[in-house]
Amino acid sequence: MDADVYTEKLERELDDFRREQERIRRLIGRIGGVRQPQREKAINVIFALLVCTLFFVGVLRDVLHIEWPLPPMLSVEVGIMLVSLKIIWMIHQQTRVAHFQFWILNSIEFRLAEIAKHIESEKG
Repeated sequence: MDADVYTEKLERELDDFRREQERIRRLIGRIGGVRQPQREKAINVIFALLVCTLFFVGVLRDVLHIEWPLPPMLSVEVGIMLVSLKIIWMIHQQTRVAHFQFWILNSIEFRLAEIAKHIESEKG
């Protein structure tokens, strides 16, 4: 009889765990854990194309002595600005990931403390 009660408790714990797991999955999706790879890939391709285009325009200007209506240093300045924007965007993304990791670890710690209290109350 005692084994049946213990098995039922374990099954309830497992059901609770599965519900919590599903809740966390939904939450991860809402706060950005599930990324949009096509969108990120498109942004990366756009940045790369713009920087490469500016590089080749600068090379064509210097090697082939092609005159462009824009100042010679403009491509360098715009290229530096684009790379800086990309770095800022990457830092922002990493900050979101770090915040989410902290939240997950905090949730795990809270849950472990809850389970420890539950175990102690059953012992005593």
